[in-house]
Amino acid sequence: MKDLNDLGLLLDSKVPILVIESYEEPRVLEMITRLAVNRASPLFTWSATEGLHRLGFGEDVGEGDHSTAPGTVLELIKQAKQPGIYVLCDFHPYLKDEPVNVRLLREIAMRHHTLGHTVILLSHALDLPSEVKRYSARFELSMPSDEQLMNLIREEASNWSRSQGGRPVRSDKATFNKLVQNLKGVPLQDATQLVRGAIYDDGAIDQSDLPELNKAKFALMDMEGVLSFEYDTARFSEVGGLNKLKDWLEARRNNVLSGDTDLDTPKGIMLLGIQGSGKSLAAKAVAGMWSLPLLRLDFGSLYNKFFGETERNLREALKLADMMSPCVLWLDEIEKGISIDQNDSGISQRILGTLLTWMSERKSMAFIVATSNDISKLPPELVRKGRLDEIFFVDLPDETVRMEIFAIHLRKRNVNPELFDLARLARASEGFSGAEIEQTIVNALYTVAASDEVMNNTTLERAIRSTNPLSVIMQEKVESLRVWARARCVFAD
Repeated sequence: MKDLNDLGLLLDSKVPILVIESYEEPRVLEMITRLAVNRASPLFTWSATEGLHRLGFGEDVGEGDHSTAPGTVLELIKQAKQPGIYVLCDFHPYLKDEPVNVRLLREIAMRHHTLGHTVILLSHALDLPSEVKRYSARFELSMPSDEQLMNLIREEASNWSRSQGGRPVRSDKATFNKLVQNLKGVPLQDATQLVRGAIYDDGAIDQSDLPELNKAKFALMDMEGVLSFEYDTARFSEVGGLNKLKDWLEARRNNVLSGDTDLDTPKGIMLLGIQGSGKSLAAKAVAGMWSLPLLRLDFGSLYNKFFGETERNLREALKLADMMSPCVLWLDEIEKGISIDQNDSGISQRILGTLLTWMSERKSMAFIVATSNDISKLPPELVRKGRLDEIFFVDLPDETVRMEIFAIHLRKRNVNPELFDLARLARASEGFSGAEIEQTIVNALYTVAASDEVMNNTTLERAIRSTNPLSVIMQEKVESLRVWARARCVFAD
């Protein structure tokens, strides 16, 4: 009802040109028809395939009114004496590099006080030429509410049940509520398609449907670009250590999943640390712990892929992250995009301004996980409290955590960790990061595969001795970062 009322107010305000960007053309046309009937206004629709037609009863525009030519339909509207509402569907290609069509549309708008026409441009996306933009207004359909989504799911479940002879759809309240949350940000038409995909697969709505639903939601939103959908999120059981980070996230889990408004919604965290220390894996594990879709924004590709359009594409990426809410937005190696010492004609500063504005004003549950290898390159206004909730330092693992990491990566490769002296391996790998420990296991397995050796402690210790960890190669820089973090960050472990 709110959409119908808002659209009616725009029509009553006598705006010459109304722009509606939506994929739900039937729904928009149905709303416009209801408003036209209530106001006794003649309503006409045009498309490139069917030409101009009047909806309902009454006289057509005139001879030749069914023409599909875009220039002709604008001439007909301009010559029509009786005020009317004209909906032009997918007219956007005929305004680009078409000066005659742009001029005709402008003349219709300028003569609105005598003609009384309202031209509605209905397309999935439309950028008006500057000549006619000042005569226009925009209308956006609101996204369905929680109640509408619940009713939609129940209706589709009932339809499936009737088609199966009364067999009910299997689900539980927690999954049902989570499905509602994950459907937010998509139109009813798309939500219907997603719900049917979840139900008609196996007659159930369970946890296994949620990742597939989010993949399909991502595809429907056409989000390919600087944002990527990370299909494989991790579990914290795959991450060694980071116990303080795990506790911090667990304390906020119910607030995120339930949408509790009594407490402030968590904004995000920054993971600072040495390369290979597990920041990326931890970012994936946040999404895995909260069962949320993970979107990755790579600032390196933001510059390389859209040179000259960087700020606009960042705004579009952030808007789409809002639409995917609730989600985890992973800002990978953020210093690449907004480093304060970049000489890039001000692009990084404009990127920073766009990001800060979004972080301050967003109302969606898009939880930020920013990762950085060098926080000294980041501007202070980004890392202050209020923009992000906390900065965690992911340090090199201690001996206990190194034992845990060895066990995780051995099990991951179907090797029983109980056959190894993990304490001895942990002592031998002092100063190793998680990534370096994993690589020693990989190297040892290759050695075993290429010889008649058996995978044992000796094999792994040999691989450890042949590796120079980053903490040795870049000792001064690593130690400087750790000293800086001790007074300024919360250690994740």
